[in-house]
Amino acid sequence: MSQHKRPQSGKTSTKQSPEIKLELKPERLQKIMASAGLGSRRALERLIKSGEVHINDAAASLGQTINAGDRINFDGKNWKVVILKSSHRNLVYNKPTGEVTTRSDPQGRATVFDKLPALQGARWIAVGRLDINTSGLLLMTTDGELANAMMHPSNQVDREYACRIFGEVDAEKLARLKEGVMLDDGPAQFSDIVAAGGGEGNHWYHVTLLEGRNREVRRLWASQEVTVSRLKRVRYGAVFLPKRLRTGDWSELTAKDHQVLREDVGLGPLPAQLGLKPEKGHRDSDKQTRHKKMGPRKKSTRYKNVDRQKPTTND
Repeated sequence: MSQHKRPQSGKTSTKQSPEIKLELKPERLQKIMASAGLGSRRALERLIKSGEVHINDAAASLGQTINAGDRINFDGKNWKVVILKSSHRNLVYNKPTGEVTTRSDPQGRATVFDKLPALQGARWIAVGRLDINTSGLLLMTTDGELANAMMHPSNQVDREYACRIFGEVDAEKLARLKEGVMLDDGPAQFSDIVAAGGGEGNHWYHVTLLEGRNREVRRLWASQEVTVSRLKRVRYGAVFLPKRLRTGDWSELTAKDHQVLREDVGLGPLPAQLGLKPEKGHRDSDKQTRHKKMGPRKKSTRYKNVDRQKPTTND
């Protein structure tokens, strides 16, 4: 996605595209309530069964679906069901060697998830793995449907690697690697091989694969008695590793980029989401109750002559 300007590493893009299309999918009541932070799904299911949750003034039933415009009453408060734009996020992470592509490592090694921004109500999914000795591009997303589609062999999303090799390479070896060789887990091949320079004994090549089997690039070169001394992924589908993105840093893609990635693997428009919004007067009634119990607050004059500055945020 080199045609889009990316934010500096470690910062979040605020660019939003007005052209994003939304497609609404019905959701169950307990899922929406749990996503809004009203309780765990199991606890909410018990409350729904006991008749303590109402939809449009009628007792809700377990598994009932809700639509935009419905009103939910729970614990003496009211919420309105609204349509939200997709909240999925996507990052390009420049993985260094020495990190493992797993959430937790029994050996205590650093993982690719350690430096990513924290999420609420979602989790990062790595699109394709990189072994501990391979660096470069890892696409991180909260869109599980997108991740599965990009990794599925049937979609043939190409991956490009820069590899430094040690050993003699001739035209016959390159031809065999493009035509296909037999590995332990079946036939494999590079869809493209491009020489990228190098010095005596060490040469750089850019190679492309249409699948992502374990250590496939290294094993393909090894089948020709050639050793890979350095390996870096520089592209995954339409996503390129930004040249200015330092190792160990990340950069966030835009909503438009997300839509393009979905369209490339045939997923179509982004799904819309249902969410809950407190009804007007919801918070005011809470304040009134608090003031009635505690009495009106008195304005403090203790810091009358102290200059106040608005707090800054990193949002």
